[in-house]
Amino acid sequence: MLGVPFSIVVPITDESPRFGESPEAYVVRVARDKVRDVASRVQKSIVLSADTVVTIDGEILGKPRDRADAIRMLTRLSGREHQVLTAVCVIDQQNDRLREGLEKTAVSFRSLSVTEIEGYIERENVMDKAGAYAIQGFASVFIPRISGSYSNVMGLPLALVYDFLRS
Repeated sequence: MLGVPFSIVVPITDESPRFGESPEAYVVRVARDKVRDVASRVQKSIVLSADTVVTIDGEILGKPRDRADAIRMLTRLSGREHQVLTAVCVIDQQNDRLREGLEKTAVSFRSLSVTEIEGYIERENVMDKAGAYAIQGFASVFIPRISGSYSNVMGLPLALVYDFLRS
């Protein structure tokens, strides 16, 4: 969307939450570890990384382990507001400069029936989605409002990324 050519380098990092680590500290640490790992393997580049989590009541909802975990997550989100947090890190290797930021978006789910949750899981691949949903897919019908960046809920806050790359 931004018209910036890019290539993907898969980072090698430990994405396990640490004991007592807040969701905000967690996503920033993981994004920072990702950008530093990739920057150590490329040269003369601008390296961008991001990490996104869904959080409710201070608990990180990552990607579901299985169908039962996806049902548990969506049941937890049903009828409630939660936060989507994305940390973005950019390293400009030519200027030896690191920029990082955190975007927060509040997402409200309407109350979902068991039938709706099970039907949604059958309809879309939720296993690779934090919180077991994708706002850009059918889950959008469950979300009456958000407060903050829509692209953040998809996993990459474009306004923040644009500002970082522009600078």
